[in-house]
Amino acid sequence: MATAVMTSLDTKSRAASRGMSDIRIRNLFIIPTILFLIVFNIFPLIYSLGYSFTDFRASSNAPANFVGLQNYRDLLNDPFIWSNFAITAKYVIVSVTGQVIVGFGTAMLLNRDIPLKGLLTTLLLLPMMLSMAVVGLFWKLLYDPSFGIINYALGLGSFEWLSNPDMALYAVAITDIWMWSPFVMLLSLAGLSAVPKHLYEAAAIDRAGPFYTFFRITLPLVAPILMIAIIFRTMEAFKTFDLAYILTSQPTTEVISIRLYKMAFQEWQTGRSCALAYIVLVMVLAITNIYVKYLNKVKER
Repeated sequence: MATAVMTSLDTKSRAASRGMSDIRIRNLFIIPTILFLIVFNIFPLIYSLGYSFTDFRASSNAPANFVGLQNYRDLLNDPFIWSNFAITAKYVIVSVTGQVIVGFGTAMLLNRDIPLKGLLTTLLLLPMMLSMAVVGLFWKLLYDPSFGIINYALGLGSFEWLSNPDMALYAVAITDIWMWSPFVMLLSLAGLSAVPKHLYEAAAIDRAGPFYTFFRITLPLVAPILMIAIIFRTMEAFKTFDLAYILTSQPTTEVISIRLYKMAFQEWQTGRSCALAYIVLVMVLAITNIYVKYLNKVKER
């Protein structure tokens, strides 16, 4: 039956008059997309993987010499690279944790009948629709010690946010939290709206308190969607480049993406930078795999 549906076509349609079957029409749409993905995604991956085993420099006309795993060994034994990974891990933890708390908390507040709920939700989604460069420059002005509104609002005087090595990374994380908490909020709202209302009614009849209702009903049922939000935001936070690069140039904010950029386009160590890119890729895949396994356990409960 399925084959007949796929191969048959309305004899009165324009495509049928040209002698085109459903399978042929489907292929006309799918094959160009597959070729596009191969050319612009898969081919660069394979090409850069080959360069990661060489000493190639894009700034030199010298031929690329095969060095095997030497680039990977040098990178994994470099303490500065591990320092960049530590900075990145700290940034990911602070940023993603803040996004989950702010995003989920905002979703809880919006998950009720309030005036102008649709307009308010739309306004809260605006930050994640802005360009990363625009957000970085905007918050750089807000953090300015001379005329920035943040110091004025908090009464901090001329406190240096971006020039302070101890605070610069947190300043970047706060900006990321402001920008991407709406993403977590949006997914959380979808999960909260799917929770059956009769569960809350049963809890109210049993005189269950708000904490019991939250931890026994709301959180367990929203946890799978919340985990999906955490997976996406962890992957993106691990690859953060724009905000950290625009806001500050402190060594304490040199996440691994900035180190990769400097290695590739300032030091022109193309082969080694390709190796570093694949080390980052493997780490992101490993972290994502851990999250997915935990997500499957949450779904089984």
